[in-house]
Amino acid sequence: MKRREFILALGGAAASSASWPLTARAQQDGRVRRIGVLMGYAENDPEAQIRLTAFKQALLVLGWSEDRNLLIDLRWTSGDVNRASTFAKELVALHPEVIMSNTTPATAAFQRETKTIPIVFTVVSDPVGAGFVESLPRPGGNITGFINLEPTIGGKWLELLKEIAPRVTRVTVMFNPETAPYAEYYLQSLEAAATKYGVKTLTSHVRSENEIEAIISGLGREPGGGLIAMTDGFMTVHRKSVIDLTKQHKVPLMFFVSSGAREGALISYGVDISDILRRSASYVDQILRGAKPAELPVQIPTKFELDVNLKTAKALSIDVPASILFRADEVIE
Repeated sequence: MKRREFILALGGAAASSASWPLTARAQQDGRVRRIGVLMGYAENDPEAQIRLTAFKQALLVLGWSEDRNLLIDLRWTSGDVNRASTFAKELVALHPEVIMSNTTPATAAFQRETKTIPIVFTVVSDPVGAGFVESLPRPGGNITGFINLEPTIGGKWLELLKEIAPRVTRVTVMFNPETAPYAEYYLQSLEAAATKYGVKTLTSHVRSENEIEAIISGLGREPGGGLIAMTDGFMTVHRKSVIDLTKQHKVPLMFFVSSGAREGALISYGVDISDILRRSASYVDQILRGAKPAELPVQIPTKFELDVNLKTAKALSIDVPASILFRADEVIE
């Protein structure tokens, strides 16, 4: 088992550990500060709870405690854009001092509701393309935050899937267009990689578990099929069905977060989302102290994970190459 971190820079403006205090430093004036939090996952998802806990623990390090000086109004969308809109209205009506939005649909819902309350987004893929910010170094409005991935990762997903399962000749890329409106952000690099490796690709939109089952069962009817689950709140909420069905129908699956491989996907590659939530607490803290979102550059990911499930590989009759095992952060046996 190995652990590695890719440290990336954004115009010299990346958040550094220097911004994290050694001791709690929240204001001690007796005021209770109010923040709104909209999570794009299901409340009963253990991984989602881990991510929320990372955020709260980071706030605690910064001196913000729910039992002393902080009130958190929390909602969960379960990957549903309608719930995101409903809860964004509710949370804005409570007049929080700052909002932490999780996923693109949640952030878009808040943007429609307020132009004044500061918003710190997390797990947003293309904030410039979505119209949330003017640019990464200079957000320019009431919104800033933390990107989860960058566009070339689409090609990396296909490259890794082809490397671990060389017999794959056709790949379906699955996502819900309502919760992943940014899909084109990744598809361009993915298509370029498909041309390079001689793989035929197909984009499949899904909005229900029945549609997920139909696509995966169809992939499994002929040899050479593989599946890439696009980074998407809907895919996160329904990942158990996706993983179970790919195992049932013998379809190699590339998932976009490490929890996918731990839960049975063949391979996963993506950012450590708990780390993103943890880092976002620093911006919430700064805004509560008077900083403006327009002054806080959008931050890029700093921690990626490559995980492989050997049990799933064995069930698929795949011999995992040493090149993959050597680079893996975690090998599930």
